[in-house]
Amino acid sequence: MTPEIAARLTGLRIEWFASDKGYTFFTRENCAAIAHLKADGFGLGSTGMMTEAGFAYLLWRDGQAFLAAHGSAEAPATADQVEAVRQFSADLKAALAE
Repeated sequence: MTPEIAARLTGLRIEWFASDKGYTFFTRENCAAIAHLKADGFGLGSTGMMTEAGFAYLLWRDGQAFLAAHGSAEAPATADQVEAVRQFSADLKAALAE
């Protein structure tokens, strides 16, 4: 990770916890994402958040947002949760841009 990217992440209160085999786990508050380091920079995977059922991805079905976790645990997402995941994803994408 370049010093410039590290500074942008810090400025956005995004932390990185684990890096292994080209994958890095990023978090801010209860939002999280995994990014893969590629030859041309980071590729950002799906973003989600920690819930009582564990890590849950934000998904849309019939126009309604849900948080879906492992084991078929699923709950409707609140507007605040949708906004938190979207903002985290946008901030992380901007921070990782070369």
